[in-house]
Amino acid sequence: MATEPETGTPPASAPATPGTPGGPLFTSLRVDSLSYDRKSMPRCKCLPVNITPTWGQTHTCLADFPAPTISLTRKVGAEFVGTFILIFVATAGPIVNQKYHGAETLIGNAACAGLAVMVVILSTGHISGAHLNPSLTIAFAALRHFPWTQVPAYVAAQVSASICASFALKGVFHPYLSGGVTVPSVSTGQTFALEFIITFNLLFVVTAVATDTRAVGELAGIAVGATVMLNILVAGPSTGGSMNPVRTLGPAVAAGNFKSLWVYLVAPILGGLAGAGTYTAVKLRESEVDPPTQVRSFRR
Repeated sequence: MATEPETGTPPASAPATPGTPGGPLFTSLRVDSLSYDRKSMPRCKCLPVNITPTWGQTHTCLADFPAPTISLTRKVGAEFVGTFILIFVATAGPIVNQKYHGAETLIGNAACAGLAVMVVILSTGHISGAHLNPSLTIAFAALRHFPWTQVPAYVAAQVSASICASFALKGVFHPYLSGGVTVPSVSTGQTFALEFIITFNLLFVVTAVATDTRAVGELAGIAVGATVMLNILVAGPSTGGSMNPVRTLGPAVAAGNFKSLWVYLVAPILGGLAGAGTYTAVKLRESEVDPPTQVRSFRR
């Protein structure tokens, strides 16, 4: 008598590697992690529908419904809102510091930017990836972590959000907008070097937590926000600690102050490419480490 084929639940498929084109920017093995592509999230074990599948077929699961796709319009909208929040808060800190004669201090300015980055990543990262920075968008596209076709829309959203936030600040805090413009207090060469290095640091960390499955992706917002704070504490008194072309562009347009603007446009992009490329070069390959036995998360 022929035996019936064994039934059971097929093994769960491995999550898509974020380092490949179309993979998530912020992800981990948990479904609530930050990513811009829900389709890449792993499926859980489920109840098979077809009890006796034919040879070569996999089980059809009750939970195997198509994952919803996120339209580019929704991603760009989330990117606009996130960048608006970041620029408004990060620029308002120095303006308040100028208006109230040092009430914020350097630590307060750094905290404004770092906390803004953290909360925006945690709130919109699952929709748009929470780039908030053309340097990040261009670097990830160059390293094939993000599609080039979406780069113009993302950069346009970031630039327009920056300008809108800056003019909103101009209306609220007039005539103190000049305090929010990142202008150098050192030479052009020193400004370029500092902006290059701090953006290198930022993109090195972002690439680690966003593209490496062994990093704790759930803590991406905290890691990136802390890096922004550290960079501003180091470079804030010298360059303003921009790390982001739109952090400088929007306030410069609203205030009409374009001093050394080209440095803040070029240095962060080059530093971002170098930082993201460096982590990609030193990143451990799958064959060099044992597969993780459990999800590394501080939530447990």
